[in-house]
Amino acid sequence: MGGSGKPTGSNPGRAPRSDPNEDALIKLSTVATDIMGVSGRAMIEALIAGERDPQVLALLARGRMKVKHAALVQALTGRFDAHHGELARMLLDQYDALSAQIARLTTRIEELIAAIPQARGVDADGSTGPGAGEAGDAAVRSAIARLDAIPGIGRHGAQLILAEIGLDMTRFPTAGHLASWAKLCPRTIQSGARSRGGRTGKGNPYLKGLLGEAAAAAAKTDTFLGERYRRIVKRRGKLKALVAVARSILVIVWHLLADPAATFADLGAGYYASRTDKDRKARNHIRQLEALGFTVTLAHAA
Repeated sequence: MGGSGKPTGSNPGRAPRSDPNEDALIKLSTVATDIMGVSGRAMIEALIAGERDPQVLALLARGRMKVKHAALVQALTGRFDAHHGELARMLLDQYDALSAQIARLTTRIEELIAAIPQARGVDADGSTGPGAGEAGDAAVRSAIARLDAIPGIGRHGAQLILAEIGLDMTRFPTAGHLASWAKLCPRTIQSGARSRGGRTGKGNPYLKGLLGEAAAAAAKTDTFLGERYRRIVKRRGKLKALVAVARSILVIVWHLLADPAATFADLGAGYYASRTDKDRKARNHIRQLEALGFTVTLAHAA
């Protein structure tokens, strides 16, 4: 019976742990990719307004979310009360305020970039100004529009790239110099006769972070960059494949900025296959099969 008087299994000097994000047992994020989308926002607003029936809340789904009705009902079944509603209202107001500030800054960034002569588009007749270079008969598109054409890069990413490396590529004599500055080049550490690969280094964290996200997005596309990722990931792993694709994107960026008249043209997912020496590949497969004890006879398909 005797004891120290301290609660067993807990630290008396520390409050019990609880995750406020899961306190209401609402798991909308497990079903909705973007809870701030039209459907997710409508459901959250309804919860704040006092609606608690998960069946009614799930009916607020729009578009492709409608087919997830059963999963939404399960995710919206919890113990959301008025206190959670107050907190959610405060968070949504904060989200809206920050979104408004981001939109204002984005507009200002676009205005400043448009004011830079090297970043402007040029129409076929040589005229410049707002909207120049965007027409179908344009001679030169704007720098943002040309970078936006790269798989994985959007307008926001293009703006960030220009903010970090600028428009003047004369400071980087070659694309390799830019990749080296960004620390996206392979690094070899040699000691005597032994050599091994090393870390690429930190480089510019903002640029590397953006290029990493762009590489991950491009890896999912049916493009040259996507196929490059799929080829490398088989033998080098995911991380090195992403770094290789990020470097390829940066090389493309250098060429587009070094030549203001250059535009991006995707080589296509079949680029590597079109350059494969079929006879050499067939001989390699034949040797491998013969090494396993098989006799191989080839015949062309009809």
